[in-house]
Amino acid sequence: MSRELIVIFQKPNCTMWAEDDFEPSTDPCLRSFSEPKDGQTYIMYHGTSKEAAKQIMANGFRQSNFGMFGRGVYVSRDLQKASRYPLELLEHERVVLKLKVRVGKVKKIDYQGHPMQKTWHTEHGYDTAWCPPNCGMVKSGLEEDCVWDPKRVTVIKAIYPKPKNVLFSEPRDGQTYIMYHGTSKEAAKQIMANGFRQSNVGMFGRGVYVSRDLQKASRYPLDLPEHERVVLKLKVRVGRVKKIDYQGHPMQKTWHTEHGYDTAWCPPNCGMVKSGLEEDCVWDPKRVTVIKAIYPK
Repeated sequence: MSRELIVIFQKPNCTMWAEDDFEPSTDPCLRSFSEPKDGQTYIMYHGTSKEAAKQIMANGFRQSNFGMFGRGVYVSRDLQKASRYPLELLEHERVVLKLKVRVGKVKKIDYQGHPMQKTWHTEHGYDTAWCPPNCGMVKSGLEEDCVWDPKRVTVIKAIYPKPKNVLFSEPRDGQTYIMYHGTSKEAAKQIMANGFRQSNVGMFGRGVYVSRDLQKASRYPLDLPEHERVVLKLKVRVGRVKKIDYQGHPMQKTWHTEHGYDTAWCPPNCGMVKSGLEEDCVWDPKRVTVIKAIYPK
């Protein structure tokens, strides 16, 4: 089985957020698994709304009054992490700010209930609290930092999502496409051994839920940390396709049983899902063939 890297923000030909949009920098580009060193300056990211981004770029950051580390400016060296925020906004409504951060004195806090979780600055004088990836503090398993003093954070530029054109095009009847399905490691083994089975729940009713967007698939299952997920790369024969682009569509649950379509397609940014990303539901599992499993590294 081949092991392919899931870093879904590094290839502009398959993602909405691309590292290649960034200008080169001489600052350290620290891997998320490496502890930031005291006194260093790092490239980090902050996800926000378009309106908030304008205010920050004009007037600088202000401390957040809440968060797992208390007050401070919440940032991450992981673009994937930053691009998910604000969680309540659609993908195309978000902006990621690329930052230069002087971390000062850093405290690693790697479990809930840590004695310095809220007092790292006020009682101990640290400038930055660092949450390592996969330590169990956040569901995503991604790295996070909280910087006490907003003056330590300088905005370099705003990064806007660039939708991949193919994800906006309707799949054509009778064609075969590469798609993806996010699942757990155990479920991936069962699927690769025995094939897919229909899901009994979902916005389109029964079927196999897949997407041409690797970014979408890599988020599932939502209740598992990043390192416990697997993305299956698939070959999908879509058959006859029905576009369903709003909640309450008359064929939302009857596209196959009453109308004979093979695949229901939810276009990106149509308002049906919070992420704004493309989704497909294929009625017959036999139309879906697993090519390989993609594991996060």
